[in-house]
Amino acid sequence: MIKFGKCCSLADAPQAAADGFDYFETTVAEALMPDKGEEAWQENKLRLRDIELPLYACNGFLPGTMRLTGPNARPEQALDYAEGACRRADEIGCKFIVFGSGGARNVPGDFTKPGERPDVERGRDQFAEFCAGLAERISGCRVTVVIEPLCPNESNIINYVWQAMQIVKDVDSPRMEVLADLYHMIQGRETAESIVAAGPHLRHCHIAMRGTRAYPGDGPAFEFAPYFEALAKIGYAGGISCECGWPLREGQTISDAHRLALATLRELAGQE
Repeated sequence: MIKFGKCCSLADAPQAAADGFDYFETTVAEALMPDKGEEAWQENKLRLRDIELPLYACNGFLPGTMRLTGPNARPEQALDYAEGACRRADEIGCKFIVFGSGGARNVPGDFTKPGERPDVERGRDQFAEFCAGLAERISGCRVTVVIEPLCPNESNIINYVWQAMQIVKDVDSPRMEVLADLYHMIQGRETAESIVAAGPHLRHCHIAMRGTRAYPGDGPAFEFAPYFEALAKIGYAGGISCECGWPLREGQTISDAHRLALATLRELAGQE
C-alpha cells in the first residue's frame, strides 16, 4: 500500500503523527545537518529518535550557493556535503534524499538577453556528472537519492520525469533513482505515461494542488486520477509526501486539513 507523509519541520511532526500520517519529510539541513560537527549531529539524532513518526525522506538537498552548473561550478564541495548527508541518513534509517535543489542546479544565464543564454546542454551534462560522482561515493550506503524534476518556471534543466530517467539510466546505480512530483507534472503538462515508463525506478512522490500549491483536497482532485492510475499500474508502494501549503478556512483546524488531505489521497489510491 502507498504511504502518505507530510513535508514539515521537526516541531510539526508530532501533530502530523497524531492526525494519521505514515511518515514525515523535512529538509536535509534541519534533519541531517551536513554542515555541522559530530557533537551537534549526535544531539540532533536524539531529537529525531524522540519523534514517533518515522523520518522517511529529506528534501532541500543542496544549498543554492553550491553551484553544480555553469562556468563557476564547484562540484567537489557539493559532493562532500552530499556524501555527508547520505551517510547521516543511513545512521537514522532515512530512506530517501530528494534531489531538487533548483538553486544549485539551474544553469546561469538569461534567456531574454542575446549572448547570455544559459548553456542548458552543458548544464545538463554537468548535473549528470555530479549524479554519477555522488552515486559512486555512496555506493555502499542504503539511502537512495531521487532526482526531482521541477517544472519549467522553476528550473531550466530536468523539468520532466523522462529527463530525470535519462540521467538515472546513464548513472545506472541503485543509489540514484527518480521522483515524480504530481504538482510539477501537472504544471508542466507531463502526462501520467512518464510514471508508467519510469516503472521500478520511481521510488518517491510529492503532491500539491495545481496553481495554489495547497494540500490535496483543498479543491477538486480529479486531475490527480490518471497519475494515481499510473502508480497502480506499476504497483507503486512507496511514499507520497504532501509538499504544499495548508490554508485554513473559517472554523477549520490544521487537523481538519490533515484529515481531509489523507481522505482525498486514500480515495485516489483506492485505500478508503
